[in-house]
This record gives sequence, structure tokens and C-alpha cells, in this order.
Amino acid sequence: MPQALAKETAATELADLTAADLLAAYASKRLSPVEVMRAVLARVERCEPHLKALYALDPEGATAQAKASETRWSRGKALPLDGIPTTIKENIATKGTPVPLGTAARALDPAPEDAPPAARLREAGAVIFAKTTMPDYGMLSSGLSSFHPLTRNPWDLSRNPGGSSAGAGAAAAAGYGPLHLGTDIGGSIRLPAGWCGIFGLKPSLGRVPIDPPYFGRVAGPMTRTVTDAALMMRELSKPDDRDTMNLPPHEIDWLDLDTGLEGLRIGLLLDTGVGLEVEPAVADAVSEAAKRFAERGATIQPVAPFLTRAMLEGLDRFWRQRAWADIGDLTPAGREKVLPYIREWAEGGAKLSGREVYDGMSQMLVMKSAAVAACRPFDFVLSPVAPVPAFPAELASPLHDPARPFEHIAFTVPFNMSEQPAASVNAGYTQAGLPIGLQIVGRRFDDIGVMRMARAFEEMRAPQRPWPAF
Repeated sequence: MPQALAKETAATELADLTAADLLAAYASKRLSPVEVMRAVLARVERCEPHLKALYALDPEGATAQAKASETRWSRGKALPLDGIPTTIKENIATKGTPVPLGTAARALDPAPEDAPPAARLREAGAVIFAKTTMPDYGMLSSGLSSFHPLTRNPWDLSRNPGGSSAGAGAAAAAGYGPLHLGTDIGGSIRLPAGWCGIFGLKPSLGRVPIDPPYFGRVAGPMTRTVTDAALMMRELSKPDDRDTMNLPPHEIDWLDLDTGLEGLRIGLLLDTGVGLEVEPAVADAVSEAAKRFAERGATIQPVAPFLTRAMLEGLDRFWRQRAWADIGDLTPAGREKVLPYIREWAEGGAKLSGREVYDGMSQMLVMKSAAVAACRPFDFVLSPVAPVPAFPAELASPLHDPARPFEHIAFTVPFNMSEQPAASVNAGYTQAGLPIGLQIVGRRFDDIGVMRMARAFEEMRAPQRPWPAF
């Protein structure tokens, strides 16, 4: 290989280093934030024409932030995440950047201030160089949007990265730096994490302050490693009184990830009771993961199905009406700008009665109680993240049917409603080479327990395939 090309290759590989490795390299002066940011921007330049994962990319601002970080490191005043390239999902406000919520129907007004998660990362010295894409109003498990270009999965460009944190999942898998921030209200961190082969944590409700707060809605890390997610959680979990659902401050050693597995009671959930049937490759990967935990001393027992059709349909009615509250207030011309699939789905809420919406919301509470009760006998529960591997990129969901929009989220959405922490960690691959996500669910507020279980699985799972490169 020619010397110049070798140097270029080595430089672009800096984009694949973990945040933990970068912090150590900055401290020892083996690397600088400026050269790392240049490598990440080179990766973005090469891959972004294919992936379309980013929004509001700011190379000049990123370079300026990296130079300021380099100065802090040289003066011995480095911050906890100083100089680490970071992206933030576009629905998490960053000062001065419009928040389109994935839809062409919204005005592009600059956000007046950072939302809490963005503020914590910026305060910690992270180099926020871009936002990441999402579908209209965050209401799809897809990279399809009326505002953003179609986002694709780095493992197979004909496949969907999932959503609604679509760009974050694709960016993490493609090596757009190590730290990415998503949001999750029904699976929007875990689904793209599972389909893109990365780690994603949906924290307990209120663990990471967010603005505006909402039922089941959280922000959380999307990274290639559990340790990098822990570095993010150390900052993201700091209090912010703008979140009226914020948990009381709690001292957690996020980097204490070692754990024993002997004697743990682990539930294995392969059928929630509703939704798409789990494909054999997915079931086999999750069952193999459970076997590895059992080999290290855990007791594995099946979890009985606990979701009902009434619960899922009630959730659907409430969310349709919630979406129509926004879309229905638009002008006719504005409604035409909304993604047709989302518009058709939301219109199903237009004529719901107050009683129907109330009953739908009540079913969300029934789902919450059922999920907590199903998990009560266990320390942790293992399940698929999604019943199927990544689906075609152009579709809004695996079924692509607005009359049956949530058949693929039966393993994820219950734990938004129950407020329990849940993570996705890669458990294997299909014959076609698509990642398969393992979901690890903990008891309410045991976020560090879920992180430790995921870290243990990282160490005992089969060797991982190289990250996609193109």
C-alpha cells in the first residue's frame, strides 16, 4: 500500500475508536481531538451519500469545538467527555438548530436552548457535530421521513436501520464517532440498535431528564460498546428540573460494570401474546444467549405471554389521537406535507370519542401492570428486540400497513409503559449477515443492573463480525 494511502487509511480508522479509548489517547497525548474529528468527518464524507443518517452537519463548528477541547487537554483542564465526536437525534433540541421532528410540515424555527440531554453532553465537552435523522413525529420504526432523505442500514443498504432513532443507529454502526443519543417511546432506541448491531439503552423513565417529558418517553445512549454508553449515562443522568418526571438524584457508579451471574433468576420471553411471530433465526439467537447465561450459573425460566390484543389496540387508539392533535391542526396544505403513511394512520384518531381515547389510555396502564407483574419473579428478562430482522428500506414498518402499525413492537413497547430499563445488545446474525438484537430488561430503576448484564454478555457472546465498511 502506498505510504500516503496507508496514512489516510489509518486516519479514517480513528473514527472507529471507542470513547474510552479516545479519552485514554487524549490523556497520554497520543491523539488529539482535532485529528480524530477530521477522521470522523472523512468517514462521514465517504459514507453519508449512501446512508443519509445526518441532519445539520456542522464541520466548521465541529472543528472549532475540537480545537477548544485540544486546548483544555493541553492545559490539564479536560472535561469528562472532552473531544469525543457525538451526534444527537434531531428531536432533542440544540440551541440555534431547527427541530423539524422528521416532518416537512413543521416550521424550521431555531431552538432557543439545548434540551437537558444535549446540555449535559455539551457541558461534558462532547463535540456535537451533527443531528441525526428520524421519521415524521418519531412515529415509525423506520428511516422513512417527509423531511429527511431515506436513511439506510450500513449492514445492507437495501435494508432499514429502524427508528425512530434511525440516523443514530446507522451513524453508530458506520463509525461516525463513538457517541450517539436517541429517544425511545415504544422501541425507538432499541429497534435501530438491534437492527444495526449496536448497543442501545432505554433508561428507566426519568433517569435521563428530557424536555418535553411524556408518558414512556426517554433519551438514551446508542454506542458500539456498553462502556461508552456508561460514559454517556454518567453525564446524561445528572438532574435538570425542566423534566417534571425526573427521578431524584441517585449516586450510581456507571463505570462499575462487573457482575456475577451465579444464582440470577432470568426469564426468557419468546412470545408476548400478540404481534408478529418471531422468526426462527431470531428465536435461536436469543435462546443461545440465554444458554450462555445459564452456563455461568443463572437459572433460566420461561416468561408466559402477558400482552393482549386489547392492550395493543388501546395504545394504538391513544397514539393515533395524540398524533392527530398535531396533524389535524395543520392547514390542508400542511397536512399534505406529512408522510402519507403517518397521515393515514393519524386520521384514524380523528373521529374517536373521548371514551374511546380514555379506554385506550387505560389499556396503556393495564399494559404497564402486566409487564411489571410478568417480570416480578425474575432479576432480569431476556427477549428479542424485534421479531424479525431489518426490513426493506423503503417501508414504514415490517408490515407497512397503517391499520396494523405496532405488530413489531410487542417486545419493546411494554417496557416503555412499565418504565423499566431495557437494552439492546447484538446477539448474532442472520444467514444474510443482518444483526439480531437481544433485549435485556431489568426491574424498575435498575439501569446499572441492565448495563452490567449487557457488559457480561458482550464478553461471553460469539465473536462479532467486522463493522460494515463501504
